[in-house]
Amino acid sequence: MERDNIIYQTYVKILERELVLAMGCTEPIALAYCAAKARSVLGELPERIIVEASGNIIKNVKSVVVPNTGGRRGIEAASAIGAFAGDEEALLQVISNVSPEAKEKLGDYMENTVIETRPLESDCVLDMIVTVQRGDSSAKVRIANEHTNIVRIEKDGKVLFEKDPDAAEEEEDLPDYDLLNVKDIYDFACTCDIEDVRAVLDRQIEKNTAISREGMKNDYGANIGKVLLKTGDDVRTRAKAAAAAGSDARMNGCELPVVICSGSGNQGLTTSLPVIEYAKELKADKEKLYRALLVSNLVTLHAKNGIGRLSAYCGAVSAGAGAGAGIAFLYGGDLKDISHTIVNALAITSGIICDGAKSSCAAKIATAVETGIFGYEMYRNGQQFYGGEGIVVKGVENSIANFSRLGRVGMKGTDSEIIRMMTGN
Repeated sequence: MERDNIIYQTYVKILERELVLAMGCTEPIALAYCAAKARSVLGELPERIIVEASGNIIKNVKSVVVPNTGGRRGIEAASAIGAFAGDEEALLQVISNVSPEAKEKLGDYMENTVIETRPLESDCVLDMIVTVQRGDSSAKVRIANEHTNIVRIEKDGKVLFEKDPDAAEEEEDLPDYDLLNVKDIYDFACTCDIEDVRAVLDRQIEKNTAISREGMKNDYGANIGKVLLKTGDDVRTRAKAAAAAGSDARMNGCELPVVICSGSGNQGLTTSLPVIEYAKELKADKEKLYRALLVSNLVTLHAKNGIGRLSAYCGAVSAGAGAGAGIAFLYGGDLKDISHTIVNALAITSGIICDGAKSSCAAKIATAVETGIFGYEMYRNGQQFYGGEGIVVKGVENSIANFSRLGRVGMKGTDSEIIRMMTGN
């Protein structure tokens, strides 16, 4: 594939746009960013914070530890730290540079600040409005559809900025995600000039490996990574444990950043760390690792694109299929191997529910990685799932479309029921 090819240029832009740094789970961080932006518009420290959030935001913020809050969880902690000490210019790293003094004073601020949470009825799955007040002055910021996509800003009832939340983000060079397909992903990975992607992939390798090691070293959540390593030390177990350990740390307040994928740190960990572990085992050179990571990241983005950022469908499933595809590439797998790996993996684990960000995400990640690896093992042993078996249909693109429809449309009712259970309704 030539560098001036539109697909080539689009894939590079997608990778640059998607593989970005975030500290903590992306939903509470998005809420902290929204609160920090609202405080900035207000121009002073708020004495009252009102958070309106869609069901999926409530679901994904409820149980996760927010970094730099002293182990606090949930919407109040995320909005308070954003308003009190967040840097709105840092986007998804909004609370990465909170001072020790601010951390120490956060408890007092929360005790003396009225923080209200209200459900937000919205057609947008990802939607939040943060209103901050002090005295007679107020400011309001709304984020919708993507984690940093501000669609409305108000100050004292006057609209300062507004755009249609259902319209594409107002980026002059927004890449066309519909150009993602497995054949072109494989061609791109084989022919890409590594210099065009080296920076984003080096950052992914460095940051995600660092938080995985932290998860292995210290006590986080259910310590799924450590538990896995007690069951064996083969590469398959190490690959699952590496990804799980990163999630152990991330879901339980670790203050190290993650390079995300498809808007999710857990998906970023799942799609990268197993491939890195297999590359070590196979003694693959750095270029081979880079190209395998191109496969895993882009397959993950392709499989998730038709589902959306948030749903009842666990995003680790898509990322596990991506990791399996990247591992197949490391073993010398061609387009056919990669395509069947993806279909096999999705056929097994699609339907795992997302019931919010929390410690059990690490175990779901391990399961998804196992399935990605098994999907490849099946095919290289002459076995596969065929069109007509369940919702698998002939052709990898047709199967991906079916699994995307399952997550986007078929599991809508499941999502609503999960949210009702989690909120006690």
